[in-house]
Amino acid sequence: MLFKFVIIFLFIFIFFYLRNFLKSNRKQKVLNAKKLTTFNKKNFNNWMNLTKKERYNLSKQDSVNYMDRRKLLLDEIRNEYKKISGKNPEGNIKKK
Repeated sequence: MLFKFVIIFLFIFIFFYLRNFLKSNRKQKVLNAKKLTTFNKKNFNNWMNLTKKERYNLSKQDSVNYMDRRKLLLDEIRNEYKKISGKNPEGNIKKK
């Protein structure tokens, strides 16, 4: 009777261990994909080895990063224009 419980316990323990191991492998694959930020001829095969969903997520993340950088640059330009036009508003207007 005790022997059966030990065997069942071992099977359950092995099952949970394998499940956690497989989950960690999937997470590592995603983490490795995040390391590849720029792609060129040298790492083209790495890009092609990614799954379709991973490639989509990376391109979506790149798009979001680009939009954020663009917004920051536009804000800087607007602030600089306000500073320049605020100092000498009449001198900045061109007369025809």
